[in-house]
Amino acid sequence: MRRFLPQTLPVWVLLIVIAGLMISQVATLYIVSRDRAAANDVVDLYRLNDRAYSLVQLMHDATPEERKATASGLFNATYALTVSDTPAVTSSIAGDDQLAELEDILVGRLSKFGITDARVRRDPATQEADVPNGQVMNKDVGQVERDLLVLAADFAQSDKLTASLRFADGQWLNFTEPITPAGPILSWDSLPLYSLIAGLVVVMSIWSLRRLTAPYRMMETAVNRIGKDLKSPPIAETGSREIRAAAKAVNAMQMRLRDYVEDREHLAAALAHDLRTPLTRMRLRLELLRKSQAREALAHDLADIESIASSVIDFAKFEVTEEKAERIDFWSLVESVADAFEDASLDEDARPSRGLICIARPVALRRCITNLVQNAVTYGKKAHIGVRRSGDTITLSIRDEGPGIPQAKLDQVFGSFVRLEQSRNRETGGLGLGLTIARNIARGAGGEISLSNHPRGGLLTELRLPLAA
Repeated sequence: MRRFLPQTLPVWVLLIVIAGLMISQVATLYIVSRDRAAANDVVDLYRLNDRAYSLVQLMHDATPEERKATASGLFNATYALTVSDTPAVTSSIAGDDQLAELEDILVGRLSKFGITDARVRRDPATQEADVPNGQVMNKDVGQVERDLLVLAADFAQSDKLTASLRFADGQWLNFTEPITPAGPILSWDSLPLYSLIAGLVVVMSIWSLRRLTAPYRMMETAVNRIGKDLKSPPIAETGSREIRAAAKAVNAMQMRLRDYVEDREHLAAALAHDLRTPLTRMRLRLELLRKSQAREALAHDLADIESIASSVIDFAKFEVTEEKAERIDFWSLVESVADAFEDASLDEDARPSRGLICIARPVALRRCITNLVQNAVTYGKKAHIGVRRSGDTITLSIRDEGPGIPQAKLDQVFGSFVRLEQSRNRETGGLGLGLTIARNIARGAGGEISLSNHPRGGLLTELRLPLAA
């Protein structure tokens, strides 16, 4: 279920804005609909009261026969009007409090015309509109006439208020008043306007969110870029005050980190380089000694120290050296590296087509691949090399025939001076910098190195680099 939920803050905020917009629109339409229905009820009662006053004022002095003649002349399908000896509303009890209050108002207002009783009832519609659809849809009919015809049809099909008023002589005046039909809140004419307003609100919300979250996106991009390449150019300090402040802070952080790392890289390289002078003097003095076991042991220890110093210089050199990235034919580079090792072989079934181009520092990438192949040959006897393309990624796989590495230590071997082989012999134990240098170079080119134990035995090393556009 969680995978269907948004994963970014801007999408969450946008969904909240859209949900709030929809809720507010629905609530507004509901309030308008309820208020309009209440207003229509009051208007309907007013119309019935006004019509009752006019009819009673017209007929109260007439004879029963004259009242019937007048009612017959005023009768129509929508506004029925009759005069009879019996009421159309037979029940003397009103259907609700509104009608009961209206009955009291009618009696009090019309008592001066001889009205002694009033009854009002709500009736559902019982007849269809007498306006044919063809007449309404006639192209020759004007807009005003068409609206009047539609409204007449709506009134004919709406519910009715039926009223019965008794004169002092016992005759009843019965008439109906159609209830005002409730029109739709949303219509085909108003829907485009609502949609346009909602669309403008959503577009403005998206624009505002992008403006508000621009510093976060800029910082995310900058941090990812700095993580891959600490020497990448600084980001532009343009835009709003917040964006400029964030860009300035990121650039300052990058400069301090770069100065910090470079100071320590230069320090390590300088120390390792300066060690060579006393080591050389020690080796010269050692040559003056006669051959003995102590002399051989000292010579062996000096060789180890020199090897460590050279490795430290190499480790620092690839970060300090300003080498520009170039387009590299990856397959040709792998072939040239594999040719330098007798125990390395290219898998025939994994030969890709030519044209696998990546962007990296040439000397550094060669050192990276060399370190990986050399590790496989040194610790696993054989190196089986394959290259394949997966989408926009180039994958170099190197499988050896060694014992592999315990699962819990697969990530530890990337640390500086970490050696799983615990002997003091550098021919078997190494110095623990090869994988560290290789991973730093791969990450600098936007790639990554991963280790896993192959199901058929041995260690599987995979180098993944992005394919150049």
